[in-house]
Amino acid sequence: MAAMWELLVRFWETSGFAQAYWGNLVMIGVGLLFLYLAIRKGFEPLLLVPIGFGILVGNVPYNVSNLSIGVTDGPVSEEELVYYTTDQPVTIEGVEVPPWTRFFPPQDSNDPPARRYLAKDLVDQGRAVMVHAKSLIAYSGPVERPGVLEVRQGRRILAVEPSPEGRYPAVVTPKEMDPWNAGVYWFFYRGVAWGMFPPLIFLGIGALTDFGPLLANPRLILLGAAAQIGIFGTLIGALLLGFSLREAAAIGIIGGADGPTSIFVCTQLAPNLLGAVALAGYSYMALVPIIQPPIMKLLTTPEERRIRMEPPGTVSKTARIAFPIVGFLLTAFLANGALPLLSMLFFGNLLRESLVTERLAKTASTSFIDIVTILLGLTVGAKTRAGEFLTWQTISIFVLGMVAFALSTAGGVLFAKLMNLVSQTKINPLIGAAGVSAVPMAARVAHKVAQESDPQNFVLMHAMGPNVAGVIGSAVAAGVLLSYFG
Repeated sequence: MAAMWELLVRFWETSGFAQAYWGNLVMIGVGLLFLYLAIRKGFEPLLLVPIGFGILVGNVPYNVSNLSIGVTDGPVSEEELVYYTTDQPVTIEGVEVPPWTRFFPPQDSNDPPARRYLAKDLVDQGRAVMVHAKSLIAYSGPVERPGVLEVRQGRRILAVEPSPEGRYPAVVTPKEMDPWNAGVYWFFYRGVAWGMFPPLIFLGIGALTDFGPLLANPRLILLGAAAQIGIFGTLIGALLLGFSLREAAAIGIIGGADGPTSIFVCTQLAPNLLGAVALAGYSYMALVPIIQPPIMKLLTTPEERRIRMEPPGTVSKTARIAFPIVGFLLTAFLANGALPLLSMLFFGNLLRESLVTERLAKTASTSFIDIVTILLGLTVGAKTRAGEFLTWQTISIFVLGMVAFALSTAGGVLFAKLMNLVSQTKINPLIGAAGVSAVPMAARVAHKVAQESDPQNFVLMHAMGPNVAGVIGSAVAAGVLLSYFG
């Protein structure tokens, strides 16, 4: 009987119930909220269902010391490793390195040029530790002295140099450098980390998008450009809050309301913020019907909302085919950093408009984009582990993302009103809010708000012009940021 009881106790201690802490429960609650919004409220279910379920996957608690590899864990790259001495000083090439001091890679030119193999030997001898410089774990407990601390679920941190938001680098073991020692979600996540999934999503978007409303009224592209003001305004705000230039650029791109672009920029500029930036970007895409209408009504009068626009004209087949080719060359020359996104976007649109590649266009716009969306959503959601996600920094990112999105919405509306001051042909300023690249949600919201003031006012096709322009605008803005800060 005692043996059976001991077996049950051991089973309980190794289960997720015993390993869980409040952070896991909070994140599981966030995942359930995403699923509720998607299934019950219909908020972007194609995005929020995979992301919400991915959050559940990433926050199932387990003890890493009891598993050979976790579902989302994977090998650590040599370039991401930093070596510290332990509690005893070490002499390296005639120079004594004090306890708990980084000695490889060198922090500056005055450090001794220690070799990597020597660092590994010291780890094997127990005289040094390896830490993953890009894996930061939140820890709010007491740190009496520098050293390696055991934190929840068997993970270890090096409590020597905390980040400003109270996070510490994770201590890793030599077995974690085995390139085949990885969970299945880690392999899926390579599509995000290596920047493959966002361009593939853009291929599908291009095959789905009709640029006809924009070609019929080319001046609407200015509204798509004006709506990117939130990106650069929030970049300044993030800098004022203490984020680095690269981090601020990654946060600012949320203002474009374009999840794939946010992920693409963040993986290159601030991969440590990817979970928060991706979650914020997709959250605000889904909440367009809630966030935008109050801003639109605040900045417009009832008379402006009732402005009717002439139906858009027809666009020739030649113009439709020439646009993706000319548009790609112009934007790619202007913003080289976004070449992968722009090339896939315009290539997908060329497949659609050429009318000779219908099978390819159909595949790109249906099953292909659906598969990539599933993998992208699951892996991004699984990346939001509580220990790395629940920090004040994450809250700051969500607040800044909201500011960015609000500024982008306001920028589009106000620029539309400015255009009305200098043009004889009036446009409904509500369509300026569709300049964010949440396609087609933002255009639908503009149409709905217009019909609240005049049920016979149909601005949907007009709003699609700045909406598709916003897709191009956010990609170009991303390219500019990557060119400057990448």
